[in-house]
Amino acid sequence: MLGGGNGSFAAAGDFALQGHDVRLWRRDAKMVTAHRKAGSRIVLKDSNGQHDVQLALVTSDMAEAIRDAELILCPAPAFAQSDIARQLAPHLRDHQVVYLPPATFGSIIFASAARAAGNRAKVSFAETGTLPWLTRKHGPFEVAITIRAKRLPVGVFPLDAADHALDVIGRAFPGIIEPCGDALSGALMNAGPIIHPPLIVMNAGPIEHFERWDIHKEGTQAAIRRVTDALDAERISVREALGYGAPHFPLAHHYATEGEIWMYGRGSHDRLTDSGDWRERLVLREHRYMREDLRLGLSFLVSVAELAGVATPLAKSFLAIGGAICGEDFMKNGRTLASLGLGGLDRGQLQKLLREGFSR
Repeated sequence: MLGGGNGSFAAAGDFALQGHDVRLWRRDAKMVTAHRKAGSRIVLKDSNGQHDVQLALVTSDMAEAIRDAELILCPAPAFAQSDIARQLAPHLRDHQVVYLPPATFGSIIFASAARAAGNRAKVSFAETGTLPWLTRKHGPFEVAITIRAKRLPVGVFPLDAADHALDVIGRAFPGIIEPCGDALSGALMNAGPIIHPPLIVMNAGPIEHFERWDIHKEGTQAAIRRVTDALDAERISVREALGYGAPHFPLAHHYATEGEIWMYGRGSHDRLTDSGDWRERLVLREHRYMREDLRLGLSFLVSVAELAGVATPLAKSFLAIGGAICGEDFMKNGRTLASLGLGGLDRGQLQKLLREGFSR
């Protein structure tokens, strides 16, 4: 596991609970030392109670962390991917699978970093539409899992390596992995850039006014839901224009009490808000929903939409408003096909790259 945040601790704790050999890498050497002094354990809380689980290793040495690992999981925020990818790149070996849940097309960042490092190992990179856990850390070495994902649509780069990658990931997440094609398809399943920008922008007033605010409870009103559905329609239009088929995992299913089960399953929104873990102090201009999902996620969606010839007026509007709040040009400084080094490719060339990967 790579990272020290909510997702990384949920992953490390949950996999250790299932009996997997888990090594946790963190860049913060002081926190690694403290975790080792605490026994390299994680206290995991879920609906079945509290579990004290043992990790095989906690380290700030990347080579030590991934040596002989079959699956490398990196649930870190998208804005941390470039730095982690550079540290990981020299150490990757043939047949390893790097899984980024979710990634905002971060699979390309990790693959590009390996290429830049001169590493020609046959590695596959995969990403999905959401974090496999709704989770929050409750302490330095304690994490609560409210919900485990029920369906995870996964795209793989290069697509030619999908069989191996999906087998490895599927053994770690039995029964919930669904192939959705290439890595761009996986990136366009990302729920964060759809659900979070309306929440962070349309709740800007109460976020700055109240000491603590549950953006998913009081912040999720009917007007915001209608905007979220309209923004999601833009995402689905981009997927359809690029030839990706259903299911598109519309966000309306996240809130529904009947119909098709979405990624986290029916009733997940109510369970999230009932947990109380999302009632917290929010710093509007620094929050991950603003800096990751809006700044990076929506700029990426807009750039792909331009390639696909699809209009995205809502996505562009949120980029403009979010940028105004933060005093920054989010489209210029965000994540786009051009910033990823793919701006010169037409659709056919991009599809070839997604299928075959970078030339060796």
